[in-house]
This record gives sequence, C-alpha cells and structure tokens, in this order.
Amino acid sequence: MESKLDVLSKIAKKIQNHGITWALGGSTLLFLKNITDHFNDIDIMVCEEDINKVKELLLELGELRPFKPNNNFKTKHFLEFLIDNIKVDIMAGFTIVKNNQEYYFPIEKHQKFESIDIDGLKIPLQSVKEWKKYYELMDRTDKVSMINQKTF
Repeated sequence: MESKLDVLSKIAKKIQNHGITWALGGSTLLFLKNITDHFNDIDIMVCEEDINKVKELLLELGELRPFKPNNNFKTKHFLEFLIDNIKVDIMAGFTIVKNNQEYYFPIEKHQKFESIDIDGLKIPLQSVKEWKKYYELMDRTDKVSMINQKTF
C-alpha cells in the first residue's frame, strides 16, 4: 500500500498548481475512507477540459498504456498509466452503460471536494455516496455491500 500512496503523492505534487480539477474515486477512495483495507490501482477523475494537461504531466512520471475498450463504459477520456509499476486510471467524462442507457458523471471545473492530507498534500476525494451509486449501476454488489456495512 505504501508504494501506491507514494505514487499518489507523486501525482498530486505533479498536477497541483496547474488549475486542474480532479478527485480520487473507486477503491482508492474506499481505502482512504477506511471502507476497505486494500486497493489495486489508483482511480483519478478529472474535469474533461483538463485531460490533455493531466496526460502531458503524467507522461513525465510514467508510461501511457494501450486503451482497452469495455462495453460497460463510454467514458469520454480514459487513460491508463503505469507509474512505478502501479496502474493509474485517469477518467474524464465518466460514463457508465447499463441496459443500453448511458449515465454521465462528469467532474465540473472548480467543483469542490472533501480532501485528505497525504504527505502534506491536499488530495481531493469524490463522495462515497456518489461511488455507491456508480457501483450500483456497475452491478458491483461487493462494493455496494462494503460501503453499506461501513457508512450507511
């Protein structure tokens, strides 16, 4: 876990002070909110207008991996990086497809988020309530159950 948090700190240091609107989501969020004791990769949600700047900055830290389409998502921008052997997913215009319907969840410019301090850096977090809704749409009953047990 420590190496993943180190990569998260590197990313935060790299993108802070660039006016980028971003927040952590997925299992990284659940880990930082003490809902789970592990996470596999780092999920970062970004405002669509900031995606090119984020890509440019993260290319200085790691390697951009080939895109692997998934029919359950129509996210406008999805970038997968490998930074210090840690998988980092960058999403802008997050869109979940369920029953042939698209559910669009963008991060808005200048949106305010709760934050957590890691290594003296302010790390913005999406809400667990939002992610519960996302996991319900994704049929991730394991994650929904985990959230229900710890928070609601």
